[in-house]
Amino acid sequence: MSTPENILATYDRVGPAWAQRRDRRLQERKWLDKMISAAPHHQGRRRVLDLGCGAGRPIAEYLADRGIAVTGVDGAQSMIALFRSVLPQQTAIHRDMRGLSLGQTYDAILAWDSFFHLSPADQRAMFPVFAAHAADNAALMFTSGPYEGVEIGEVEGEAVYHASLSPDEYRALLSENGFTELAFAPEDADCGGRTIWLARYKSTDH
Repeated sequence: MSTPENILATYDRVGPAWAQRRDRRLQERKWLDKMISAAPHHQGRRRVLDLGCGAGRPIAEYLADRGIAVTGVDGAQSMIALFRSVLPQQTAIHRDMRGLSLGQTYDAILAWDSFFHLSPADQRAMFPVFAAHAADNAALMFTSGPYEGVEIGEVEGEAVYHASLSPDEYRALLSENGFTELAFAPEDADCGGRTIWLARYKSTDH
């Protein structure tokens, strides 16, 4: 049975095969462009933290092609190795996003098709992690389920765990951690039925 504890081992095994089959038509483009537009500049170049970056193609590759400095973080060794091979000029870090502490901030934080593999408790604990890595006015974008619950999906024949909090709880967590909701699109038909959140961070130190 798939659990949040074995999800990284699952992607370590099947991730390379999944990455080869991954749809590269970039139906996410509209949302990536919204995130980029919402993110501040850092000395003329935006910096994006991509949590659960996978192999880096097509999303991190799209960002890098637009002059964005991407830091990819993934807990699956095989996936971060692929990220390094696809984007050797970008920063790749093999680490679990849970409890992440990189000691720097970014203009945008992305957790696309990754954050929802965490348990509900670990998802709640990620919002302070998002805030700790967010520059002032940084954009945060992540995907979730459309409603509270747990589902087991499948990747390359392997069961994979998914969980979601309720939209109201996500809103509360965003607000409690300094984020203002910019957009919420439940089951966006133009983006593969994904449920997408976009928010902006405002530091209380300013």
